[in-house]
Amino acid sequence: MSMSNKPILWLPFAAGGMLAALLVPALMLVFVLDSLQLLPAANLDYGRVFAFASNPFARVALFAVIALLLWHAAHRLRMTLQDIGVRSHGARRLAARLCYGAATLASVALIWAVLAL
Repeated sequence: MSMSNKPILWLPFAAGGMLAALLVPALMLVFVLDSLQLLPAANLDYGRVFAFASNPFARVALFAVIALLLWHAAHRLRMTLQDIGVRSHGARRLAARLCYGAATLASVALIWAVLAL
């Protein structure tokens, strides 16, 4: 049996998919309710959100959520490219490198952004 690196790539994809399914709709609901002024104004006040983001545990959580969503999006984009006709071996390899490379660069930039808070 040959070894494969697919479980390593599937882990952030699956975790990002779970987060996308559970957290993104909840966040959208909160922001829509806030924009319609159905929530108290102090709940999403800048100072309160900044205080949350300044907590070291919150920084780790923010990084994990956003990075996993990036990896999920990269894998979905790669699979979409295959579905629309990018099927040759070289093109599939290039698409994978571009998608996962972009997710890696965005994750590194996210580390810098989270540490700069």
